[in-house]
Amino acid sequence: MFAKLAGIEAKFEQLEKELSNPDIYSDQEKFKRVSKAHAEIKEVVDVYREHQRLSQELEDNRELAKDDDPEIRAMAEEEVRMINDKLPGLEEELKILLLPKDPLDEKNTILEIRAGTGGEEAALFAADLFRMYMRFAETRGWRTETMHSHETDSGGYKEVAVLIQGDSVYSWLKYEAGTHRVQRVPATESQGRIHTSAVTVAVLPEAEEVDVDIKPDEIRVDVFRSSGPGGQSVNTTDSAVRITHLPSGIVVSCQDEKSQIKNRVKAMKVLRSRILQMEEDKRQEEEAANRREQVGTGDRSGRIRTYNYPQGRVTDHRINLTLYRLETFMEGDLEEMIRALATHYQTEALRAQADAA
Repeated sequence: MFAKLAGIEAKFEQLEKELSNPDIYSDQEKFKRVSKAHAEIKEVVDVYREHQRLSQELEDNRELAKDDDPEIRAMAEEEVRMINDKLPGLEEELKILLLPKDPLDEKNTILEIRAGTGGEEAALFAADLFRMYMRFAETRGWRTETMHSHETDSGGYKEVAVLIQGDSVYSWLKYEAGTHRVQRVPATESQGRIHTSAVTVAVLPEAEEVDVDIKPDEIRVDVFRSSGPGGQSVNTTDSAVRITHLPSGIVVSCQDEKSQIKNRVKAMKVLRSRILQMEEDKRQEEEAANRREQVGTGDRSGRIRTYNYPQGRVTDHRINLTLYRLETFMEGDLEEMIRALATHYQTEALRAQADAA
């Protein structure tokens, strides 16, 4: 591992030398490429250098622990104990940083939220989740654009899809895919009984044309008039678009824009992303068949999280983590949960790597 880290540090120093050359700014493409490569390995180099610094201090203090002066010996022995406590943690961090990167992590994301079992209450919770993710995106400085939505009369969503653009969006949101269950008393419940409803969340890495090649004869495009809540007409022209991908059977519709062309562009963007995700799921399933437990983003179809309003808690069932701060969580404070999930799956990846070695 340390031979590999030394090689990464050498590469990092070479990249720093290139960035310090004023001539690089005349070639913006090269500048972007070198800057990105530099940023990608900076964290692992920083941790490696800290490990090397502490390792050297450990050797120095071991020598001082042999000194004739008892006071110097005592100080050196205390330093040795402190450094020995820190080094294993740094080594674990380096192992995680050296894990192969998910090639999709840097991509923008299309987040799709759909009401499941629970009728209107599920649609209202879908709207709550949509607002939660928009708040989280706002805290991270990400840009959002609604791709399509199907609102209900009460202000909920049967389904809504949003494009989220920013730094490493997919790496943060990929753990949100699955079924989200809510337990609460609906506003329409006169007896005060707690109902259980479900909402599904799909997290699709945004696919560019270079990622997914869709041939014109592989799709069927239908146009129709868009409608709003309750079936009311929103548009008097055939601006809404439905695209069917014939090989996979995936169907995408978009009616939020008044322009048929804009709706078609958005629908194609969603379609490409769904196809890319379908291919990624297939790849993960093939990998999972060769090991005891799937390592990655977890089971996409199962219940992943419960939001219990009477108890004010949110529980993630994949890692058995419960947070008793549902109110702030629904306001977009998701970082603690997402970091815990990332740590869990990184640990699983390390275990799988060790088993394969």
